[in-house]
Amino acid sequence: MEAARWAASCFNEQPWRFLVATSERPEEHAKALSCLTEANQEWARHAPVLMLTVVKNEFTVNGKPNRWCEHDLGLAMGNLTTQASAEGLVLHHMAGILPDRIREVYGIPEGFHPMTAVALGYEGEPGSLEPEWARKSESEPRTRKPLQELFFHQNWGDPFAAGK
Repeated sequence: MEAARWAASCFNEQPWRFLVATSERPEEHAKALSCLTEANQEWARHAPVLMLTVVKNEFTVNGKPNRWCEHDLGLAMGNLTTQASAEGLVLHHMAGILPDRIREVYGIPEGFHPMTAVALGYEGEPGSLEPEWARKSESEPRTRKPLQELFFHQNWGDPFAAGK
């Protein structure tokens, strides 16, 4: 959490907020779990920590729209993910949330927008996951697009190469 707190943000707004629930408090955990889509509920029900992320849509200083709030939340989540991974924890980021339900059950005020969810814990055995699609997803090799599809030089689509 400290790593997320220290993330950079536009005008140091720190527009992120986290709703945290642990399995040590089953009612709170069930409340957070109920804010996920059905598929994510099945996948995340055994996670010892669930977090729901929320962003503040306007700058505090002037009330103007903060179009960078989601970017800044991403920076905070990147910091949190890196630190948690360094400590041997595993995170699963989820976009499948029920924003209206989060707003209702947590009393989210105007000017704040539910964004994502995160399951956090220690890595388990992929074979123990239910349903089958989750087990398959966790056991398949991870892939990424090649760098030349992501980094460009001079013009869109012109792959960047060091020393170019």
